[in-house]
Amino acid sequence: MSLESALWEATRPAFRVRYIHDPDAVPRPPLYASFGIADAKSARAKLARVVRGAPEVVVKVTGRQKGGGHVKAHLDYIGRKGEIDIETRDGEILTSKDDIAERAEEWSDTLQWRSRATVSSVSMVFSMPEGTDPDKVLSAVRALAHAELSDNHDYVMALHNDTPRPHVHLSVQAEGLDRARFNPRPVQLNRFRERFAEELRARGVAAEATPRRSRGKGVAGSSIALVKLRARFRSEGSRQISDSDRRTNEQAVAVARGQQTLPEFISAGTRRWGEIRVAYRQTADALDATRNADDRKLAGDVRSFLDKHERLNATPEVFAARHAESMKRALPKPEVAPPDRPPRDKGRNR
Repeated sequence: MSLESALWEATRPAFRVRYIHDPDAVPRPPLYASFGIADAKSARAKLARVVRGAPEVVVKVTGRQKGGGHVKAHLDYIGRKGEIDIETRDGEILTSKDDIAERAEEWSDTLQWRSRATVSSVSMVFSMPEGTDPDKVLSAVRALAHAELSDNHDYVMALHNDTPRPHVHLSVQAEGLDRARFNPRPVQLNRFRERFAEELRARGVAAEATPRRSRGKGVAGSSIALVKLRARFRSEGSRQISDSDRRTNEQAVAVARGQQTLPEFISAGTRRWGEIRVAYRQTADALDATRNADDRKLAGDVRSFLDKHERLNATPEVFAARHAESMKRALPKPEVAPPDRPPRDKGRNR
């Protein structure tokens, strides 16, 4: 197996990639050039970024807004009610509440003919790890949005750098000029991740976009809705926890105690990690076969990467511990009463 084919098998996305001519054909390098494996040189570069731990980009859909009021509330949120610049597709800055309200109404007016409430905009977030230059993150998202969206959809964006992870909120008008709806699915989200990483690398920022399983990670993060729900519980001082947390925790503890089998999504991930490890070993063998010093060093890095990730980090113990800790964080800390004073010895001053 060639280096490109082996790397494709190790890093291909979870969804099925469709091809126009033969959906069942084995992909060749020209067909998966958009995944950063166009040739042997790009394959080596991508493999090096993966096994040497290049920062991974994060691209998420965070919500869908229905109606002008909902859109305006979201734009107020990403603009921190005027404290943060909201940049439009044309590079202008929405500077007033009236500008924001007008944009929200424009995105909703075209939907008045529909018989029921319809999504007016789709909100996304693009983020990078702590230490990344925020201006380069914004520049990368600006370039991505212009290339992917500007010919058909209006959009606005806002940079948030008040958290450790710099991130950009991108809000896209759902109704396109050709009436096509913006509704990003896994294929498009994967393309956005690849493009985001590419734009960052063009600006001198090390970045990669690979599936979690290709990096030996099997436990995904919580959904945005669940994160917000936990935050609301904490802010309200509620002892209530989400049903999702409760079910997940109960199942995780049962698995850790051997009372249940692994959930299917973890079992499938473990099987897939076994296949990925085989593909990585094949890439290392292909590199060794070239007898090139740089290739052999990269092959050694691949094997070191596999040694560090012998098992997918979705074992029952890790699964249980992670969700038990999330439940613990969701509960308010109990108030600690001051310790009782010891009884005074009345006769000590005699």
